[in-house]
Amino acid sequence: MTNPNNVATKARHVKATWGKRCNILLFMSSRRNNELPAIGLEVEEGRNNLWAKTKAAFKYVYAKHRDEADWFMKADDDTFTVVENLRYFLVDKSPTDPVFFGRRFKPMVKQGFMSGGAGYVLSREALTRFVTKGVDNPEMCRMGGEGAEDLEMGRCLERLGVKAGDSRDELGRERFHPFVPEHHLIPGILPKEMWYWRYNYYPAKQGKDCCSDYAITFHYVPPNMMYVLEYFVYHLRPYGIRIDERNSTKSLWTANIASAERKVNEPRSSEKDRVKPLADRKQNIGMPADTLLAAINKNQKPEERGLQEKIKNDEDNMVEQPDMKENDFEDKSKFS
Repeated sequence: MTNPNNVATKARHVKATWGKRCNILLFMSSRRNNELPAIGLEVEEGRNNLWAKTKAAFKYVYAKHRDEADWFMKADDDTFTVVENLRYFLVDKSPTDPVFFGRRFKPMVKQGFMSGGAGYVLSREALTRFVTKGVDNPEMCRMGGEGAEDLEMGRCLERLGVKAGDSRDELGRERFHPFVPEHHLIPGILPKEMWYWRYNYYPAKQGKDCCSDYAITFHYVPPNMMYVLEYFVYHLRPYGIRIDERNSTKSLWTANIASAERKVNEPRSSEKDRVKPLADRKQNIGMPADTLLAAINKNQKPEERGLQEKIKNDEDNMVEQPDMKENDFEDKSKFS
């Protein structure tokens, strides 16, 4: 999501960093821009109309791209996304399940809703239900443009039978984050009376336990920090330390190997077909799929391995405020 005033100051920096790693990248605005490019939706601009803009954006995506992807993510132009970690998180999940993931908040919606700023991702089935059964149905979704976008999305999806999924890792650490990294990593930086502590569906943590080793998003990231995160995530390497040798990461790696192995080991007509689903996704997983497949086969009996995987020992491959009322609820996360 962007707007005409942010195309040059924010959106183009998303395109130059994490946006280039998306299978399909679409910038939604109220005015068409051929240079970025940005799609001009027939909606008025402004935060008070973000719900209408979000509905229009998903209707466009459904009409033009529903058969080109399995998962559909909404993010702001100041959200930084580690796309590979998103694909990794979704690898053992089915796009035919009615589910959506993000940073889960709990007020006003029984099953919770996902923070708009932290970004959220809908399965293909969730997108289909939202557009075909929800957007134009006043019994399911709020009409017009008023209302907090993320809250209204959560309400609508709950009525449509779309489940609010748990995106935490195996150690209970969050993957989607509504603030910049320092505000999660430094204990005490967020005021105790801040709305954030009351809104989290799961108890929020600070310090090193705040964030998964496979974190997916951070919000309120200024353009210059986009490039800093790009460097830290994709280029900086500590000499002599392999990512799979860190104890905390290794435990997650092992757990996710087991999760992927269950998917690969589903009965199939032949040994070659049995490993095909994960092999077919190698370019879309966004992480070392060759290594993942090899690790899965390593745990299988010799006669079951089927594919002689190439493992390269290349380190680069391892690769509210207080007392806020419902009517004025917003994901007001900025603070000085």
